[in-house]
Amino acid sequence: MNLKAVTMDPEITIGVITPDALVEQIKETLKAFPNFKPIFYIINPDTVLAEAMNDLEQDADVLMFMEYHQYHLAKQLTDFSIPVHLVPLMGTGLYRSLFLIKNSHGLKKLSVDTVEKKYVEQILFELEETDYQLTVFHDHSKSMLITDIIDFHRTNHQENGTVAITGIQEVSIRLTELNIPNEWVTPTQQDMIVSLERALLATTTRRNKESQIVFGLIDIDNFKKIIERYPSEHDVQLLKLQIQQMLLNYTKQLDGHLINIGSEEYSFITTRGIFERETRGYKFIPLLNETKSEIGITLSIGVGFGSTAAEAGSHARFAMRQSKELGGNVCYIVREDRSVLGPVDITTDTHYERYDLSITDAELLEKAEKSGMSATYMTKLMARVAKYNKYDYTAQELASTLDITIRSAHRILLKWMDGELVDIVGEEKVTHKGRPRRIYRLSFIIDAEKE
Repeated sequence: MNLKAVTMDPEITIGVITPDALVEQIKETLKAFPNFKPIFYIINPDTVLAEAMNDLEQDADVLMFMEYHQYHLAKQLTDFSIPVHLVPLMGTGLYRSLFLIKNSHGLKKLSVDTVEKKYVEQILFELEETDYQLTVFHDHSKSMLITDIIDFHRTNHQENGTVAITGIQEVSIRLTELNIPNEWVTPTQQDMIVSLERALLATTTRRNKESQIVFGLIDIDNFKKIIERYPSEHDVQLLKLQIQQMLLNYTKQLDGHLINIGSEEYSFITTRGIFERETRGYKFIPLLNETKSEIGITLSIGVGFGSTAAEAGSHARFAMRQSKELGGNVCYIVREDRSVLGPVDITTDTHYERYDLSITDAELLEKAEKSGMSATYMTKLMARVAKYNKYDYTAQELASTLDITIRSAHRILLKWMDGELVDIVGEEKVTHKGRPRRIYRLSFIIDAEKE
């Protein structure tokens, strides 16, 4: 037995959806990936794809489609819970097909389906072809019928004498029966290797992150002021029990463990996979709304990801500081690379559509803090930019956005300029007497969007 086979990662089941003609080729390529345990599903014109997807999703860790047509249809029919990959027709396989057409028919007039136009144009450029006519099938609707694609190629051939390039075996067979010159673009072994490497990386990374530790901190906002409203210690204890019961119920949904670490602070531990599913991808934390509507209290939540408990706990504390600084009733998340996601104050889908989540890296956040830019200011500015797509502001406009005085706006703008967060990009002339207003560009947001 090969020693390497003993020490390799656990077996990963991959479902391969392919026409019969490509089975042997993908089998041969899979020999270089001993971690994969393949399940093959042979596609033919009579295949009921929805049934195939249901069966494969139950048994596989990742799916691989060999033809775009089936991949497109499956994505329309099924909301997959596992990674789904396509072997794209963009590399050596496409180059080979175009080279064969060049030798047999020339590359003057082509009709193309299920292959990206830009990839065809790139290879034609490399083949030093400049005088050509390229017609592309654009109807990628939900149905995208095979008959429509065949009619597209037939019409173009009859009217313009085009040679067909197709990524679908069934189309190629039918066009050949109609005596229409065509090439079925199939992936080469190198194309398959690249796609299998991506699939392996996706499943390995996903598995690692699924079991990654998530550490959360929950703090009751203004708890001392809240208990002052209660006439007796008995009522205060009842309130604490009610709060703890709600937190226990939420932690149970996360399949996690809740710990009371003080009269007003709790912590919980769960795994990233469960947390991601229960929060619908970090968009939905019903606990924030429930405690506010049912008990009349708000919470600050800080969540940390990490490969160790110590790392996750440190990130959770950092996230909690951001939530407190924003005023509470929100959640911030700090991921394993110290990038920050938040504020996650989403309680309804409508609310989520209004406020996009801002993402900033740790280095930018540290620079912003040193320059006096709080998480509150950063969030307000990012929300305004996202809503209006406007990056340039005067001090007066920033004062209005941040709800501060113009004098304060000028003062913090100087700090932000020193911290290289904003730049002066021009001046705005005013109609009445007075000096022109400087226009400041929020360059820190532009830099963050480039990441």
